[in-house]
Amino acid sequence: MTFKEFSFVAYATTDVPRARAFYEGVLGLKTINVWEGADSAFIEYEIGPNTLAIGKGAPNFKPGKMGGTVALEVVDFDGAVKELKSKKVKFLMDAYDGPACNMILIEDPDGNQIMIHRRKEKK
Repeated sequence: MTFKEFSFVAYATTDVPRARAFYEGVLGLKTINVWEGADSAFIEYEIGPNTLAIGKGAPNFKPGKMGGTVALEVVDFDGAVKELKSKKVKFLMDAYDGPACNMILIEDPDGNQIMIHRRKEKK
């Protein structure tokens, strides 16, 4: 089996308006597809060549810390940390300054983990 790319990363939500306020208002993501029904929804955001999605309604699609974690690559790591703190986002991990990258771990309103990440230039 050979894979060429991943289609998208998705997070489950229990409250679509609250989740959209976080992803669009706090993180500043722009929607590329929105489908909202009576008891279900799927919203996609374009991040570079990839897609991050939030959704509700599928019985096996539940939010929480035990699921996967997306790492969002930022240009200005320190600026991103400062902005997220000013918006009172919940931090699950303080800033890590490693040999290959900088990262923090934050939480969305449903408890899903999101990594804010910056790769360091290779020496």
